[in-house]
Formats: sequence, structure tokens, C-alpha cells
Amino acid sequence: MKILDHLEEWLITFLMGAATLIIFVAVVHRYASGLAIPGLQDWLISLNLSWVQELCIIMFVWMAKFGAAYGVRTGIHVGVDVLINRLSGAMRGRFIVFGLLAGALFTGVVGTLGATFVWENGAHYSFYQFFGLEMGDLYEGPTTPDLEWPTWIVYSAIPLGSYLMCFRFLQVAVSFVRSGELPHHDHGHVDGLEEGEPLEPGKDDLIYSMDDNLHPHDVGKGGKGGRR
Repeated sequence: MKILDHLEEWLITFLMGAATLIIFVAVVHRYASGLAIPGLQDWLISLNLSWVQELCIIMFVWMAKFGAAYGVRTGIHVGVDVLINRLSGAMRGRFIVFGLLAGALFTGVVGTLGATFVWENGAHYSFYQFFGLEMGDLYEGPTTPDLEWPTWIVYSAIPLGSYLMCFRFLQVAVSFVRSGELPHHDHGHVDGLEEGEPLEPGKDDLIYSMDDNLHPHDVGKGGKGGRR
């Protein structure tokens, strides 16, 4: 699972970084092309970056689909659980498992419908052609306007991302049944700062606790103090 987790994180990071870089280059190119600099202006105008918008849209779609699966695994999705938290322990657990299984069912259905669409939108033609099979009257499928990529490759984000999200829902459900705990993202956590580590060396009495992520209070050396 660690390999899958890392691949998921690397893909999201790459898409986010690459999209940001491409957009930055496109914006600089657009404004620099308007500068009346002999030689440079002609060269910039000769560069065709009309494909940038389409590519970034595709990258953001893939980023969103796999980011949604990452959100299920890490517990960062926003949820309304006021009523659920008021239920008794056993009943609360049943509703949580039901919700997770419902999420798995929904994403599984979306993934299956997406896979069927991708297959009929040109994927079958490409696979038959790649393996040298008889294609008959199979539909080649459309391409994107600017990049001229087969659209089935772009739409593959739907089944791949949805199936991964379905797997994450099932993974969280199994983990909850075994341990009774859900993944939780602590918004007050700072990477690189261990729990209980002083924020400023030599000033332990000024450490503040954020247990509820809302109201900091001075824990001090002698125990919890009043809220500030």
C-alpha cells in the first residue's frame, strides 16, 4: 500500500507543479509578446502556446480525481457529522460504515460507467490496433482540439480516479471496523514539529496547546492553564 500511496502523492504533486509552471510560462509569454523588443518579440509571437489552456484543464481534471481519492485516505474531505456524533457508539459506527460503503458503491458505479464510456470512445480501437487484432468497423474515436490527443486517454481519469476512490472508501471502512478510528487530518499540525516540542527553546512555559484546533490554551509546566 505504501507504493500506491507514494504514487498517488507523486502524481498529484507533479500535476500541480507542472500546471503551475506551464501557466506561469504562458502568462509571461503573453505579456512579453506585447513588448516592442526587436527580434525577441518576433520570436515570442512565433511560439504557439494555444495548447496550454487545454493541457492545464486536462491536468486539473486528473489532479481533482486522484486528489479526491487522496482526500478519502487522509480524511480531509469536509463532512457534516453533527447528527452522527450525537448517536451512541454502536449506532454511530453503523452509520459511518454505511456511509463509507455507500461512497464505495457510488464511486464504483461511476468508475464502471466511465470505463464503459472510455472503451467505446476509442480505447477499444487503440487496444485492438496495438495488439494487431482485427478491428473491423470499430470507431477510432475523437481527438482533443488543440493537442489532438485521443479523448479516451483524457477521459481515463474518470474510471481510474473513481476506482481508486472506491478502493480508498473500502480501505477506510475495513480500518474503521478493525480499529474504530477514522483517518483524521489535523489542521493545527506543523510538519517537522513533533508533539510536545517547544516552539521556542528555553521557553517551555509559553507552549500553547491546540487540542481542539480552535481554542489555544497555555499548558505551562504545571499543567493546563486558562485559555487565552
